[in-house]
Amino acid sequence: MTTTSPTPAPLRAAPDGAAHRRPGALAARLWRGRPDDPRWARPALLGLLLATAVLYLWNLSASGYANSFYSAAVQAGSQSWKALFFGSLDAGNAITVDKPPASLWPMALSVRLFGLNSWAVLVPQVLMGVATVGVLYAAVRRRFSTAAGLIAGAVLALTPVAALMFRFNNPDALLALLMTVTVYCVLRALEHGRTKWLVWAGVAVGLAFLTKTLQAFLILPPLAVLYAVCAPVRPRRRFGQLALSAGAMLVAGGWWVAIVELWPASSRPYIGGSQNNSFLELTFGYNGLGRINGEETGSVGGGGGGPRGGGGGGGGQWGETGLGRMFNSEIGSQISWLLPAALILLVAGLVLTRKARRTDTARAAFVAWGGSLLMTAAVFSFMAGIFHQYYTVALAPYIAALVGMGATVLWEERASRWAGATLGVTVAGTAVWAYVLLGRVSDHLPWLRWAVLVGGLVGAVGLLVVGRLGRHLALATVGLGLAASLAGPVAYTLSTVDSAHTGSIVTAGPAAAGGMGGMGGPRGGGGPGGPGGGQGGDGGGMRQPGGGTAQPPGNGPGNGNGPGNGPGNAPGQQGKGTAPQGGGMGGGGMGGLLNGAQVSAKAEKLLETDAADYTWAAAAIGSQNAASYQLATGEPVMAIGGFNGSDPSPTLAQFKKYVADGRIHYFIAGGMGGMGGGGGGNGTSSAITSWVQSTYKKVTVGSATFYDLTQPKK
Repeated sequence: MTTTSPTPAPLRAAPDGAAHRRPGALAARLWRGRPDDPRWARPALLGLLLATAVLYLWNLSASGYANSFYSAAVQAGSQSWKALFFGSLDAGNAITVDKPPASLWPMALSVRLFGLNSWAVLVPQVLMGVATVGVLYAAVRRRFSTAAGLIAGAVLALTPVAALMFRFNNPDALLALLMTVTVYCVLRALEHGRTKWLVWAGVAVGLAFLTKTLQAFLILPPLAVLYAVCAPVRPRRRFGQLALSAGAMLVAGGWWVAIVELWPASSRPYIGGSQNNSFLELTFGYNGLGRINGEETGSVGGGGGGPRGGGGGGGGQWGETGLGRMFNSEIGSQISWLLPAALILLVAGLVLTRKARRTDTARAAFVAWGGSLLMTAAVFSFMAGIFHQYYTVALAPYIAALVGMGATVLWEERASRWAGATLGVTVAGTAVWAYVLLGRVSDHLPWLRWAVLVGGLVGAVGLLVVGRLGRHLALATVGLGLAASLAGPVAYTLSTVDSAHTGSIVTAGPAAAGGMGGMGGPRGGGGPGGPGGGQGGDGGGMRQPGGGTAQPPGNGPGNGNGPGNGPGNAPGQQGKGTAPQGGGMGGGGMGGLLNGAQVSAKAEKLLETDAADYTWAAAAIGSQNAASYQLATGEPVMAIGGFNGSDPSPTLAQFKKYVADGRIHYFIAGGMGGMGGGGGGNGTSSAITSWVQSTYKKVTVGSATFYDLTQPKK
């Protein structure tokens, strides 16, 4: 393998502006790609991007509003520029989501253009998925080969958790795109030591911070060390460039934070998820160190992720911690199909480039993608706080890059016996691991696990002697090994795109592929419940504008959202900042926290009547409960206590003033059942509930209960 640092070949410019004079010349250049590319390279890339788009768009509207928590904020941002800027849950700007708002901005702008509907909310996420595949291809192709880029892009597109999150409206889709862009920019900077690419990397990290706060910084240590050691410029210049990149990161991520912190608290929404109305507190507390040590102030429950340190792991509310976490029964089927292969190929790539010079870009690529993978996976494995399966989409680009790079460099060295042996071991290990993962849901395509195992082992044997085979037989062997390696994730990805996914907690693959915390909870929407009993689904059946509901199959009866407000979620399902179901949860239990209410047409009409006369048509405990009514009516609904119902916003005194000023029409009973303040809150939600129930008249619509805040009891 050649380990010298090449100069990437630029596109050849047409002489004398000929490309502008000849119709179609520019399009032809885009189709052909670089002069040194094979003729099939650009059509193959465009085919990959088109196939990814079609795959991710398939059955997209089945998920309705997906996570109504974020969809409500998107709807609010489409009505109010102030709500868009702050990431408010409602157009009245009572409280924000518990994340910075960057991921909401593309969706809110889409809804402004196309109206509130499932496609307007979710298509921007699909486009982010296609863009991530394209950026990953460009990053891998630039130093390695077209085949390496295509393999990396295909592996990413076919990763089950990627197919889930690039069709869902959580922040993780934009985060994965920006992290991929960051690594791409660092690798570009390493080619010639150009400052601009390192500055662009800092900008990408800053925007990623505005997407999901401190998770954006996980890959900074390996990338910064890599550049400091391997950049092809003098040490003094390297550190100066890193300082400029850090400055760009602070500007790109800090401008919004500075505005929010300096903005008078009395004229902006409360910062959801914080206890002191501070975004910095939210960043370093609930969304920061609290995720590591399990002490999330304001969370209902806390972490309890098991023993700190060590590889033994431990059981807890958010699942087992330890070195095996990415492979366990809750996480494995989401992301780990090719994780063993990526680790093997990382080692192989580093061995192949061990004698290369300091500035070698091939080794730098293995270190960049491998370091990002190891750092992120290590934090995910040992964090004791809130952790959900879908977080692992952050690992997907790193795994895909290592597989694409490692497989192709070993193929180039196939004449060497050890290279063929390494390829064989990689394919065999992947097939065996896929056999294990497929066996965890034994009733889903039971024949596939045996086909994968046999095909993988046969392909592995062929790869052991691939250097002695003829070209056609060698290619057939590689094809068999690749098919066996991808068959499992492809099956789970197809199951994912063919199912609806709604609510706060979602998992990829067939039902029961990922219970949380060893409790056997159902997947978050779209299918029957997993082991542990109960009906699957999210219980969130939100009414779409124009009628009908976006309720996936599998929702069973329950009382998770207050009296008669809709189906609840199954036992064992958990949400962000929540305790396991059972054990003294008042009223609505977990359904009102994790999933929204099913809003009847009569309730919708009640809230819409004279809604224009009020800042908020209603108020409800918990964001998901409020979001349901807001999405159904299109009118602002105040979420008392934020997502968990435990944020001290509004206070009882503030709520009384809102009511006295005639700004809130109804109070919606149920939801969190007045449990606000549980798990570390201050009881504000409970106090408001008690005051409303003792002061105002009850209005019953079907089996749902409201309180008319304009009609005090006599």
